[in-house]
Amino acid sequence: MALLPHPTALTSVAGQTLAGKTKPKRSKSNQFKPKCSLSTPQGRRGYTSVMIVPTGVGASIGGFAGDALPVARTLSSVVDCLITHPNVLNAAMLYWPMTNVLYVEGYALDRFAEGLWGLQPVHQNRVGLVLDAGIEKELLLRHLQVVDAARASLGLPVVEYAVTDTPLQVEKWVDPKSGQSTGRIQHPDSLLRAVQTLIDRSMVNAVAVVARFPDDEFEDTDDYRQGIGIDLLAGVEAVISHMVVKNFGIPCAHAPALLPMPLSTPVSPKAAAEEIGYTFLPCVLAGLSNAPQYVVDQRERDCILASDVDSVILPLDACGGDGALAFANRKRNKPLIIAVEENTTVLNDTPAKLGIEAVTVSNYWEAIGVVAAHKAGVDPYSLRKNRIKNIQHKSSITSNGHTVAIAR
Repeated sequence: MALLPHPTALTSVAGQTLAGKTKPKRSKSNQFKPKCSLSTPQGRRGYTSVMIVPTGVGASIGGFAGDALPVARTLSSVVDCLITHPNVLNAAMLYWPMTNVLYVEGYALDRFAEGLWGLQPVHQNRVGLVLDAGIEKELLLRHLQVVDAARASLGLPVVEYAVTDTPLQVEKWVDPKSGQSTGRIQHPDSLLRAVQTLIDRSMVNAVAVVARFPDDEFEDTDDYRQGIGIDLLAGVEAVISHMVVKNFGIPCAHAPALLPMPLSTPVSPKAAAEEIGYTFLPCVLAGLSNAPQYVVDQRERDCILASDVDSVILPLDACGGDGALAFANRKRNKPLIIAVEENTTVLNDTPAKLGIEAVTVSNYWEAIGVVAAHKAGVDPYSLRKNRIKNIQHKSSITSNGHTVAIAR
């Protein structure tokens, strides 16, 4: 089975072909024994949902510190397998283990939706940690203490850390056209060299990255701490993890390194998870410890494919991402698209605007009800008042060489 460097990103920073390097071999103990089951004890195929909340777009639910996690917890109790991404599951110092949830980085989720990559659940990954050389000594030690606590108290398989050879120098800003947060790192090659070192030296197959972010003035983050506005960090965090996944084809997630903010009261409960510690790393390590591996050989046994997805749940105005469009435009095995009105963002990519067939619901309460009906083989509209109309009959007859459809 081949681990997945993306076809357009197979070169390392030194210009050598990563595809020609020896990939870490997955041991037998790491092979899949169903966590996200593709079949149920009754012999029916397991039901798989994808939950998407784009990063850095000011989502009312999922735009803060793990505030979409309750939705994922509830949805996971209804479906057999839930596929979602770090923005949904990460809650800084907090996390919640769910055995039937797959933690899939956003770039990989898009490739999965496009049918290019498969997902293979594992028992355990060998997790490596990359620390930015720009992190101050005391802050760096705080992060290393968190890693050791995760290893000793949770048993997480973090095997080695590396420090970049150059400070990454993160820059972040808000795109004036879209209103999304975004950014870049000035020294991406340094990050990629550090990841390559961990792969070569310790055969890691998942990577956590901690980059030193610029400390904001209190006024810049006040809205976020009060539960409004956008997450100024999230956009460039996605840029960093996308870069690693695109170049190495392994799971990756990012946690920013910041100096503690001055104590503030009140803080919105939606943002409070980021107020209770020195680091946002615990949820990232927990997620990566058993994140599925990305595979290109879709004949691989127990590999989950886009064609296995039964439903996709996402904000009503955020349907224009690569993954959402790929699911919506599938010719075969098209999943049910469920668009949630209450989860507003700064975007305006609605199903109606994009020509996407979707079930529009008011909130996640309704979305989960639609999923439950769909899983049960019930038309969701039959649960609503007067939504089932008399059945129609269409037949075709030939008239003067032309086919005419007649509805009765």
